[in-house]
Amino acid sequence: MKKLESEIVYDKLKHNFNDILNLVGEDTSRNGLIKTPHRAAKSMQFLLKGYDQDPDAIIQKAMFDEEYSEMVIVKDIELYSLCEHHLLPIFGKAHVAYIPNKSIVGLSKIARVVDVFARRLQVQERLTNQILESLQKNLKPLGVAVVIEAQHMCMMMRGVQKQNSVTTTSAFRGAFNKLETRSEFLRLISNDLH
Repeated sequence: MKKLESEIVYDKLKHNFNDILNLVGEDTSRNGLIKTPHRAAKSMQFLLKGYDQDPDAIIQKAMFDEEYSEMVIVKDIELYSLCEHHLLPIFGKAHVAYIPNKSIVGLSKIARVVDVFARRLQVQERLTNQILESLQKNLKPLGVAVVIEAQHMCMMMRGVQKQNSVTTTSAFRGAFNKLETRSEFLRLISNDLH
């Protein structure tokens, strides 16, 4: 059994959520809250399951030899994470591209790698780099690009309360450091081609 999914972790989370509800002045014996510590514990285990997953293993299980050396893009990958500063949701989409160097990876694995890193306490900047570095390390492609567009509930519902703000981060390696390649990638993720 994975560490975060263990009954010991579940029991501790459940107890701590019960304590939090009591500390804010709630009556944890009232009907609507009786199962809330249980639900919150299970939710936290699910939302942070990326700590128990290995992105390298995910990629390596689905690598194939292929003589293709043009850009491969998976765009609009939904992502959900938790801000490590406030434990509030981050949600948005990732756009990931790579240029193969004799190896390709199953397309769903790119989305899975995004999920592995998103399902951890995060800041968007680190999330962007972790996705890029994992693909770079395992595929050794001619280039990798990652752009994430996300909204942060910590900015929307507390603090500055800017409900329409979107944060964009990007990271580029290899061939994507060339202006022409980077521009092609940015144009393709901006266009609605379907």
